[in-house]
Parts: sequence; C-alpha cells; structure tokens
Amino acid sequence: MNAAVNDITGQVRPGVLSLSIKERSALFAAYMPFIKGGGLFIPTNKQYKMGEEVFMLLTLMDDPAKLPVSGKVVWVTPAGAHGSRTQGVGVQFAANESGKAAQNKIEGLLGGSLKSVRPTHTM
Repeated sequence: MNAAVNDITGQVRPGVLSLSIKERSALFAAYMPFIKGGGLFIPTNKQYKMGEEVFMLLTLMDDPAKLPVSGKVVWVTPAGAHGSRTQGVGVQFAANESGKAAQNKIEGLLGGSLKSVRPTHTM
C-alpha cells in the first residue's frame, strides 16, 4: 500500500492514500463504523495531523474500479503504540456523495459481520 501516489508530473502528492483491500477480514479490521459517515484505518508510516484533509483511492475486494473518496484524519496510531497496534491513521469519509458511496459499498461487503466483537485496528 502506498502512502502517496505520483501525479502526472511524477511528483509525489502528499495527502493521497492508495489502499487495496482484497479480503473481507482485512476490510473488517480497517473499517470504522463508529465514525459518523464511516471511515477506514489506513496503515502508513507517514505522519498526519488530526483534522488533516486527505484523498483516498480505494480498491475493495475483487472490484477493479477505484473509489475516490475525500476525508479527514480523525484517528492517529503512532509508531510503537501500546499493544503492538499497527501504525497508521483513521480517516473519516467526507459527508458527500463519494463518502456515502464508500460507506455503502463497505457496509454491503461486510454485511452481518459489522456486529462482530472481533478486534480491529482501532478498537
């Protein structure tokens, strides 16, 4: 997974996260249903600040289409966090059409497992 992607000029654009999740268990571990509008935990060693705006390109399961979603950082797990938690950030989906589409797609893929008490990257 890349913490940034190259733009047309080959320059790395900060604040762009590319995430590909191929397994339902990984999607469950990354999804943050307790965040209003939904969100995802994205493992990254790049430093982000709370409230920072980011743009995500999500590839979910077998769907070849990338979901473009904007959002903001609402959770930060630093390096060396307690309990050997994975370093990264939780991003709340923006309250717009693309954010709602991402939330609906993820919740459709997860279905009944959303009620599971299995641990995730954040809880």
